[in-house]
Amino acid sequence: MDIFEKIRSNRGALGQYQEQAHGYFAFPKLEGEIAPRMKFMGKEVLTWSLNNYLGLGNHPDIRKVDAEAAAQYGLAYPMGARAMSGQTSLHEKFERMAAEFTGKEDAYLLNYGYQGMVSIIDALVDRHDVIVYDSESHACIIDGLRMHMGKRFVFPHNDITSCEKQLQRAENLTAGTNGGILLITEGVFGMAGDLGKLDEIAALKKKYKFRLLVDDAHGFGTMGKTGAGTGEHFGVQDQIDVYFATFAKSFAGIGGFVSSTRDVVNYLRYNLRSQIFAKSLPMAMTIGAIKRLEMLEQHPELKDKLWTIVNALQKGLREAGLDLGKTESPVTPVFLKGGIPEATQVTYDLRENYGVFCSIVVYPVVPKDVILLRLIPTASHTLEDVEYTVKCFKAVKEKLEKGLYPKEVADFTKSAKR
Repeated sequence: MDIFEKIRSNRGALGQYQEQAHGYFAFPKLEGEIAPRMKFMGKEVLTWSLNNYLGLGNHPDIRKVDAEAAAQYGLAYPMGARAMSGQTSLHEKFERMAAEFTGKEDAYLLNYGYQGMVSIIDALVDRHDVIVYDSESHACIIDGLRMHMGKRFVFPHNDITSCEKQLQRAENLTAGTNGGILLITEGVFGMAGDLGKLDEIAALKKKYKFRLLVDDAHGFGTMGKTGAGTGEHFGVQDQIDVYFATFAKSFAGIGGFVSSTRDVVNYLRYNLRSQIFAKSLPMAMTIGAIKRLEMLEQHPELKDKLWTIVNALQKGLREAGLDLGKTESPVTPVFLKGGIPEATQVTYDLRENYGVFCSIVVYPVVPKDVILLRLIPTASHTLEDVEYTVKCFKAVKEKLEKGLYPKEVADFTKSAKR
């Protein structure tokens, strides 16, 4: 069969909705300055859809440093991969800062988060090793697992009893071989906002020999006393063997880093294919990352403000009867009952009639009878934003329960003509 013909007949799990969704429910365009209020299809909306946790995306001090660095170096320097011609003292400076901040011996700056995690998994294990991982791990972890030539065992999300059973299987399989065990989980699960049970997983190290890799994309900058992440929150940062964070969330940028022992980081420097064969992170972004880490260290009020908004939003939504699941982080999911038609109608109503923009998640990401609307509070939001949003969600919940939304996919073509 011709590959293109196969593509035309099967667009994938999410692509099947593209005619109805593209430009509105999927690939929407938020325009204007990064802020709680932006423009969507020409109309101002209160947006809860940006992972700009600390409000750094449009912070004047950040904008100043970014602009000055871009003016001085452009976006090309340094040219080439780090291993060939793209190494600078400022890349190394950030690595020293990140290692100290996360309590590790060394760190390695990555040009992208997603590809970095894929490549970290590929580099850490060989075909003799066994990987044990949480079933709700992020796509970057799953793609890294697909590259693994050895065995991998999955445990149901945050099920520590099952996790232990998979560790037992892994130990039996690696006994008498050169194989080791790598356990992978997340600090904060980005869709539902619940935390990986890092304290309970770390406790299993007393019984089993494994190394722990934690993807803390949503936890870095938001969790823990200093913002050093979910391991700090649980008091087990020293038990995390390989710590990974991306700049796409709290840092409002591009890139990421991995921190660990000096030996492991040096090994990764020479074996991470996504870095060895890719251009170095541009200097403007590297200097920007240094400034962002300094802001995180020197301005704890940013994280404090974030959590003021988080607590107010989640408290208000729960008191209004909304189901937020098990979130313990800034990620604020609102679970409603209904299928795709109701999901699109609710989202359309929120955006068009209430001016509230949040992300919509439907089947196959969640079960067929579940609507997930995900809100991301930030330090830039206000308590007035929270109060208004709670009222809006309470109103759409009541409409949904009364069956007032049509049982058909929302037609956004009229909005698209604005």
